[in-house]
Amino acid sequence: MNLNFNKNEDHNKLLVSELKNRLAKVKLGGGQKRIDKLHAKGKLSARERIDYLLDTNSKSIEIGAFAGEDMYKEHGGCPAGGVIIKIGYIKNTQCIVVANDATVKAGAWFPITGKKNLRAQEIAIENKLPIIYLVDSAGVYLPMQDEIFPDKEHFGRIFRNNAIMSSMGITQISAIMGSCVAGGAYLPIMSDEAIIVDKTASIFLAGSYLVKAAIGESIDNETLGGASTHCEISGVTDYKAKDDKDALDKIKTIFSKIGNSNKAGFNKIESALPKNNIKDIYGIIPKSRADQYNMKEIIKRLVDNSEFEEYKKDYGKTIITAYARIDGWAVGIVANQRELVKNAKGEMQFGGVIYNDSADKATRFIANCNQKKIPLVFLQDVTGFMVGSKSEHSGIIKDGAKMVNAVSNSVVPKFTVIIGNSYGAGNYAMCGKAYDPRLIIAWPSAELAVMSGNSAAKVLLQIEKASLEKQGETFTKEKEDELFHKIKSRYDKQVSPYYAASRIWTDAIIDPLETRTWISMGIEAANNAPIEKPFNMGVLQV
Repeated sequence: MNLNFNKNEDHNKLLVSELKNRLAKVKLGGGQKRIDKLHAKGKLSARERIDYLLDTNSKSIEIGAFAGEDMYKEHGGCPAGGVIIKIGYIKNTQCIVVANDATVKAGAWFPITGKKNLRAQEIAIENKLPIIYLVDSAGVYLPMQDEIFPDKEHFGRIFRNNAIMSSMGITQISAIMGSCVAGGAYLPIMSDEAIIVDKTASIFLAGSYLVKAAIGESIDNETLGGASTHCEISGVTDYKAKDDKDALDKIKTIFSKIGNSNKAGFNKIESALPKNNIKDIYGIIPKSRADQYNMKEIIKRLVDNSEFEEYKKDYGKTIITAYARIDGWAVGIVANQRELVKNAKGEMQFGGVIYNDSADKATRFIANCNQKKIPLVFLQDVTGFMVGSKSEHSGIIKDGAKMVNAVSNSVVPKFTVIIGNSYGAGNYAMCGKAYDPRLIIAWPSAELAVMSGNSAAKVLLQIEKASLEKQGETFTKEKEDELFHKIKSRYDKQVSPYYAASRIWTDAIIDPLETRTWISMGIEAANNAPIEKPFNMGVLQV
């Protein structure tokens, strides 16, 4: 153990405690009073609906819990993006559940709501996972309609995806459990089967007030689009449920009869826990980002039996490439080494930096995993690629491009865990969000940005200082320090893992102890989608 183990442990446990406190607040949605109002109407909350639907005591993971955090303050906020998304199991079948949270602006769609729903559909499409929609929404949030309605990745893309998934044979089931109005009415009806709850749910293109204004017809919402209307007259919905639980029970019954899908065939044996105590992670990850640590000690606490086989162990040492198993699944691990290491020439190399040889090694390893049909796990703690004349003359751009090419064209599923730094092009090469990881998660110790807050503040300070000096202002040391800390404080907020999670740049911030569960469930999901094209890196400057 390193000398700072206890200090690191205390620091990281505090970060995890903060994470749990923030999650507890998020889970209240629009607040306890609004949850109580739902209960008074005989309705369950979005989270209660999901908990009732998923198999008891089964594993589940939540996507985008922090979506919308600290956004839309002028509109009252949008906790969890106004929609809850979980991957879990119904009748032992893995699926993804999407539930509108009616305690947040009556379930209205903010821009981040659309982005989060599209992420859920993306996961379903990539992994051919059945998807369930628990609909209770007032539709588009009108004050922000220009940011959610018309563009390619906006509201309408949801229904396009419904149609695409249907053509792919992906099961889609909807339960209308509250309001379902206007364009949003297409989502449940473009699903394979639709259930509607009697008396508390309705579905129509226009509600009674708009109908009166548009064509002068006087009619109440229940007659216009309630359960009896759509189950007995229009035939729009397929099943009438007496209450929320009855609707959810009908979904369970449907799931109990779904057949098995073709599998990708990823290798799995009986799971084994790590031999090294996983809780040691808290003491290994340093409190200070300037401190070094051995990434191999982290890997030992994530993989089965704490065993892994390194590929090119003594070459390109600032990246670790290794075969291992996580919860029985075979994986290929690509991880940034954070210790100072010595290369074959006896030269010291900085930890967390990608050099020519490490980029070359990672490229070859990624190709090997694709050849052997082994899912890839990226453990990020990277400051970027090495700079300077020596690296440039050695072709660092070319070697970096090869690694980016391999990550981009990889056909096996990829999973990314941001442990510490995720800066600049290092984020890209180590399978950042832009490179389609099936899941991308961050530990509370993570940071995502072009560069660190300290480095960025120094650059921005020089620009700001030069600008003010041109205007005739003189700089004292005190004024320079004040400006530096002001810039750094602003930038540090943007590199926070919570800032990234609120914008769905990551799928979740998790306790490091949950990492094995996320990767295992992710690979299980990916195993539902057979690989349909060969690995091909295209044209390269070898």
